[in-house]
Amino acid sequence: MAGKLITVEGGEGAGKTTQLAFMRDYLERAGHRVVLTREPGGTALGEEIRALLLGHRHDGMAPATETLLIFAARAEHLERIIRPALAAGHWVLCDRFTDATYAYQGGGRGLPPERIAVLENWVQSDLRPDLTLLFDLPVAVGLARAGRRGAADRFEREEWAFFERVRAAYRERAGRNPDRYRIVAADRPVAAVRAEVETLLAAWLERV
Repeated sequence: MAGKLITVEGGEGAGKTTQLAFMRDYLERAGHRVVLTREPGGTALGEEIRALLLGHRHDGMAPATETLLIFAARAEHLERIIRPALAAGHWVLCDRFTDATYAYQGGGRGLPPERIAVLENWVQSDLRPDLTLLFDLPVAVGLARAGRRGAADRFEREEWAFFERVRAAYRERAGRNPDRYRIVAADRPVAAVRAEVETLLAAWLERV
């Protein structure tokens, strides 16, 4: 039996890392072998591309260049990690996936979604996530949290309006894909968010 692909999305400071660890443990307790990974990254080549994207050596990178680099990392990620894991019956839990490209490069940078869709179809063929949890919170809250983590990366230095567009793009995609998306209010205490994630996962597992 093929595995499942679960993705976790959200803007800066959404608390995804904390919840991903809980989600992995929860799914493993439910009897599934889980591969936890992230984008951009997940492979040696992907992590090098991630460093280029998040670092400041190439500030002012063209949106098209940024998007192509992300899909290059994604193609390697799919080939080396995601597709083999799914074929082996493992479940893949991924910190961001293609929805992030639509949100950051589409909504944030203004790249036409039709161009992203061409790359999505080429790189992924018919592979799409089985479930996506969107950790949603006001931009002000998220940026304040992110600011406490240390030096800002290339994306975190963007203007306020950029993150508002990212959030709007995420919410718009969630509204158009209600069967796949679950929206989690991430501006609450960690325990409250975790409790909702557990409820959502339990309900979804009953259906698959």
